[in-house]
Amino acid sequence: MYAPERQQTILRLARERGRVEVLALADEFAVTAETVRRDLKALARAGVLRRVHGGGIPVGRLDFEPDLSEREGTAVAQKERIARAALTQLPEEGSVILDAGTTTAALAAALPLDARLTVLTHALPLAARLVDRPGIELHVIGGRVRHRTRAAVDAWALRTYGEITADVVFLATNGFGPGSGLTTPDLAEAAVKRALISAARRVVLLADSRKFEQEHFARFGSLSQVDLLITDDGLTAADARAVEAAGTEVERA
Repeated sequence: MYAPERQQTILRLARERGRVEVLALADEFAVTAETVRRDLKALARAGVLRRVHGGGIPVGRLDFEPDLSEREGTAVAQKERIARAALTQLPEEGSVILDAGTTTAALAAALPLDARLTVLTHALPLAARLVDRPGIELHVIGGRVRHRTRAAVDAWALRTYGEITADVVFLATNGFGPGSGLTTPDLAEAAVKRALISAARRVVLLADSRKFEQEHFARFGSLSQVDLLITDDGLTAADARAVEAAGTEVERA
């Protein structure tokens, strides 16, 4: 395959998948990683691809947001490991905020049956998981519900989170990185996440390694505002050090 043909195929894959990875493309095309990097640079110069750590995303996809059902089937094993590791961060009979997300949903599912906690969430799927738990004092935060995430946003949610201080928030994100900070595709979701950070004494970010250096349209915080990142072992030691240099402790589950 000639370079222009390979580059067109890479662009098509990026548009279909939302992101392409250097090493995966090298295996797919049976070429070196350096060859793929040159292809990505050529596509970036053409203005059709944006380089990110380890790969690229198609231009115009910073606001791309998969549906909840699609995200639930992605990186399931990693999310379950992250959720189990997050259990050690639960306060004893304290208060926690659970952000909307599939990894935080895995944490909700993993909560011990004898857990006695005050839980606040604006995510309807998480509330449904916890509503019958006798030891959980559940507070559902209201607002306009976004169909894509099944989470409440806008003024009601912001006002309620502005009136509380929880022991810990388990935060979700679509992308994170030392330079880009914490990002998500939707401005309304970003506003709620910003409120969550201010509403808790301790901020624990739950994010699988695929989200490292992914950058989306709406920025809602920096890594310096996160006390602990719990991710999977797909995050390299060098990348973990870069996150820690930004002021965040890292645990790779």
